[in-house]
Amino acid sequence: MRIELVYLENIRSHVKSTVPFARGFNCLVGGLGCGKSSILYAIDFALFGDPLGRSYDYLLREDAESGKVVVQFFQNGKRYKITRGLKRRGKGISQDFDELKLFENEEQIASVKSDAVAEQLKAITGFNKELFREIVWVRQERLKELLDVRPRERQKRLDELFGLSDYEIAWSNLAGYQKEYEGEKKAYEKDPDIAGMETLNREYNRTVEEFSLTELKLQEITQKLNQTKKELEEVDLKLKKLEAEKAAIEELKRKEAQIQANLANIEDSSARLAEKIEKKKALIEEFKKQLDSIETQIESFKTKLKEIGISPEQPLDAIRQYLAAFDDQISSLKGEQEATLRNIQENQRRVSSLATENRCPLCLQTLTEEYKNRLLQRINEENDNRQKTLTQLKNEIEELQRIRSQANTTFLNLQMFTPKTEELKKRIDTETQALNELRREFEEKQKIEKELRLQLKTIRTEISGFDLTKLENAKAQREQIFKQYYILDSELRTKENRKKDLANRLNEIKERIDQAQQKIERMEKIAKIVEIIGSLRDAYRSIQPKLRSEFVKVLRNFVQQVLDNLIGSEGPLINVLIDET
Repeated sequence: MRIELVYLENIRSHVKSTVPFARGFNCLVGGLGCGKSSILYAIDFALFGDPLGRSYDYLLREDAESGKVVVQFFQNGKRYKITRGLKRRGKGISQDFDELKLFENEEQIASVKSDAVAEQLKAITGFNKELFREIVWVRQERLKELLDVRPRERQKRLDELFGLSDYEIAWSNLAGYQKEYEGEKKAYEKDPDIAGMETLNREYNRTVEEFSLTELKLQEITQKLNQTKKELEEVDLKLKKLEAEKAAIEELKRKEAQIQANLANIEDSSARLAEKIEKKKALIEEFKKQLDSIETQIESFKTKLKEIGISPEQPLDAIRQYLAAFDDQISSLKGEQEATLRNIQENQRRVSSLATENRCPLCLQTLTEEYKNRLLQRINEENDNRQKTLTQLKNEIEELQRIRSQANTTFLNLQMFTPKTEELKKRIDTETQALNELRREFEEKQKIEKELRLQLKTIRTEISGFDLTKLENAKAQREQIFKQYYILDSELRTKENRKKDLANRLNEIKERIDQAQQKIERMEKIAKIVEIIGSLRDAYRSIQPKLRSEFVKVLRNFVQQVLDNLIGSEGPLINVLIDET
């Protein structure tokens, strides 16, 4: 790393200063307080950013609110520039991370984040803050402290700075690991799995043999079980068919019972219908007898009407009018009878008047005796004739009344029996229709009964064709095969459980063997590790003085080169000797 330029702004005594560095040795010369140390402080701040103490008060100019440092350096053929800033905040001063930037050949490669910049710088320069402050830049107050310290302590501090103390630490740390691994190795040597490895192998082989035999037995049982399962399925199928047939037979039996019940109902209905038919027949016969009797009476009434002189074939209304003519004729005769009777009575009064008086009852003239007698004789003759007429009218009236009474009685009877005849005919027709309906219903019942008996015969034939012993034999066969299947299944489960137990046992033994093998391998590795750790500790113990001597040689050569360059070829030679202690 070669610094090319340092820029300071408000850093201690510097307001704005640019300090260039040339190739070779550069010397900062100046009076007390002119800012020589400030440049070194600025370089330290720019590279690492951490204050030398607790704050940045020593670095920022007293009257300034902010400050900045830019360091430009050359490393491995590349030019780098690092910028850091300070900012006053109240009573304190802190780093201004907005100013934090790292450039590589004018290209920004990190900014803002201090850790990222520090990581990049360490990768570029190869040293950290502690090495820089103890070796590269030794402050004036630290140089005397370093020279006055005891050689052993100085050697220790230099070993820490150069990383040589890491070998001592590694040597000490490895001692714990060595002891730990040696203890683990001894524990493995006493481990029962490692000691009983041969016994585990024998047990494993014996278990494998039993496992193989069990697996063969399982295959045999599985084959038998599959065969038995097949037989069980076949007998189950057969049993299901027989059960279905039995169910069908049971259904047929229910149908048989239903048909028998229907037959009984049909027979009862047929019997009731037959009884009703007989009753209807008897009723119709009774109605016919009544009708014959009434018709006979009607014929006798008609004969009487014929005898009376009335045509029975004419309507009743005409007969009624004819009877009314009888009444008119009787009334006329009665009127004539009454007139004749009045004439007789009048003649009797005239006779009485002529008997007491000799005057005419009509003209009231005085009559002669002879004329009176002739008049009385004529009146008596008239009365006799009229009396005969009256008797004749009376006989005619009585005859007409008799005939009229007979005709009226016959008419009333005819009028009474004729509707009965019609009613009986209607009843006979109605009952005949009912009888025909009953006969039709009876025939239907007989037809249904015939069909039911045919169905019953067919069903009983089907029922008789079912052999219940086949079902019982199938059940017994199924029970026997199921028992065999159950035994085989139980044996299979037992063997499977045994196989699982053996498999688990094999896994356990194998796991123990694997663990034992791993322990053996681990023990062998530990033995190698213990051997390696011992070699490493010996190497760490022996390499530290050698590396220290090499560092001292390099340092002496570097200091010798610097002195030779400072003195030049004209001055006396100065040989540099460095005590390794």
